[in-house]
Amino acid sequence: MTERERMLRRIQATQFALWELHVYRDTHPACREAAAKYKETEARLKERRAQYEEKYGPLDERTETGNRWAWIRNPWPWQLEEED
Repeated sequence: MTERERMLRRIQATQFALWELHVYRDTHPACREAAAKYKETEARLKERRAQYEEKYGPLDERTETGNRWAWIRNPWPWQLEEED
């Protein structure tokens, strides 16, 4: 697995954790521990996205680059080499 793939997997795992915390907070709105964990995970995701985008370019159209379409220059999933 390349460094780029590792970084993407970490981003995906963090996004998943953030979504799960979001759902948990919907059912437990008074849980302060979950709220703190959500903020912590949200900051971690922002940091990981920034690191990836600094090295490899924008992940999606939400990234501020001055060029709305810059993110489509990255290889599409089917253009990446598969693991053996």
